Amino acid sequence: MDLAIARLEDWMRDYYHKVDHDIGSSGVRDLSMREFRTLCGFEFAELDPMVFHDSESYGGSSLRAALADRWTGGDVDRMMVTHGSSEAIYLVMQLVLEPGDEVIVVDPAYQQLYDIAAGRGCRITRWPLNSREGFAADLPRLRELAESGRPRMIVVNFPHNPTGRSITIEEQRELVDIADRAGAWLVWDNAFGELTYTADPLPLPAAYDKCIAFGTFSKSYGLAGLRVGWCLAPPDLLARMALLRDYIALYVSPVLEFFAEQAVRHADRIVALQREHARENLRLLREWADGVPDLVRLNTPDGGVTAFVEFPDQPDVVRSCRRLAEQHRVLLVPGWCFGDAYRDHARLGFGGTTAELTAGLTRLEQVLREDVRVAAARR
Repeated sequence: MDLAIARLEDWMRDYYHKVDHDIGSSGVRDLSMREFRTLCGFEFAELDPMVFHDSESYGGSSLRAALADRWTGGDVDRMMVTHGSSEAIYLVMQLVLEPGDEVIVVDPAYQQLYDIAAGRGCRITRWPLNSREGFAADLPRLRELAESGRPRMIVVNFPHNPTGRSITIEEQRELVDIADRAGAWLVWDNAFGELTYTADPLPLPAAYDKCIAFGTFSKSYGLAGLRVGWCLAPPDLLARMALLRDYIALYVSPVLEFFAEQAVRHADRIVALQREHARENLRLLREWADGVPDLVRLNTPDGGVTAFVEFPDQPDVVRSCRRLAEQHRVLLVPGWCFGDAYRDHARLGFGGTTAELTAGLTRLEQVLREDVRVAAARR
């Protein structure tokens, strides 16, 4: 298996821990332990009876029950606890797909959602969002792709990373119908599903019997350091996943599962807090973009905490992002991390603190104007 370098993770490895202001990440503001305990109302003394014993292959029973209560109407048999959603993605792609299978994936996309499949020898068919309409979902085009091929799997995530665009409940139903008619697995990455602004969060399409859904505590909760996620899938697939993870990670730490269960049981409170904060930051981002129309084009996201910003006059957005990190200690993710077609874009995250957003935008504007002047002087 020949895996391509994960461009986004490689970029983060270079810069994530070396900046002062993060306006590139895709998660909300990280909670402190004090904030987390206050929101959930637990005390450290509750950990005292815990014995450092192994957890279970599918996840601890208490956490699985909490996740099932929130996502599957209490059906624990379809729920597995994983190391973030990244472990779930890897396990699913290894077990559901075979070399030669066709995988349709939304484009742009988080690289792990398609390059693990490519490494397995699958044929990747890209379903491009309509950039002329603010990266809206082009469902007629998806139906054409599904009907003209024989996809084994259709992979989507809404609200979308990196654009923040989403779909309506009617469009979700059409998406399920497309997958059903093709007999394809529908992989629904729900990383940003709970954090929406223009409509209520979409339900998981779990009624479709070939639905696989991923979730994480990193994006909407502010608990990235937990590295805990979940996978909803048919029980027979989860059983195969448990066998494969016997060779990888075995199970998630029961200490982490304790905190994850607290988060699930108090998810509405946590997400409401993060949504209010992100909504105000989005307003500030929109005001900034409106003030520099000569430098940026911004499509306001429907959910999540990222926008896919276009820099139409920048000669080299990747270089600008490197300079921003190395000279100004500000993290911005170039669109190149999501594919060569997006070299004139960058993923701009607005989920962090308001202070780092405003400072980051100020330095970004400075770099953009400097690079435009240098490019003009060279002409």
